[in-house]
Amino acid sequence: MATPRKTERRVLSHDEFELVQNTHHPALAQLDKKDLDRVTKLLRERRDRAQDILNRQRRDIRTKGLGRTTFAEEERGTRRKKAVLREALGRVSKEQSRRNAKAGLKQSARRALALKRSTPASKTPSAGHTPDEGMKPKTSARRDQIVNPMDAGRVSQKGKVAQAKRDSR
Repeated sequence: MATPRKTERRVLSHDEFELVQNTHHPALAQLDKKDLDRVTKLLRERRDRAQDILNRQRRDIRTKGLGRTTFAEEERGTRRKKAVLREALGRVSKEQSRRNAKAGLKQSARRALALKRSTPASKTPSAGHTPDEGMKPKTSARRDQIVNPMDAGRVSQKGKVAQAKRDSR
């Protein structure tokens, strides 16, 4: 879970807080590669130092024979500090990997474009065997006209009379 900036300010020293501020969104995107590498190195050093302090405090708690006070509260603060530094380091690492991936995509796209341009343009392949004249229309089995146009009225009247006979039965 992300740590609020208010907690970061409370847990970290002033210079550590300034360092962690550079790992948040607007400032992180504006850092160039050299600054990003420098911030990564400093964050790793601070995180490792916090881890060493935390290990020493845990060792002192276990020994009990030295007569020192318990470090439960100090350990909790150091643990929070280490967590904040770890989150900041994670943000920086993610930004570095994003930039590297972006550079890789650009390089890959340039290489693909160069390969595409280097090959000669392919000609359209031949269609192969084609039919002689293509499709031919089929002649219709139906006649264009039923009968002589002069007989059209007589034929239709004959159909009407035949239907009337059937209906009357």
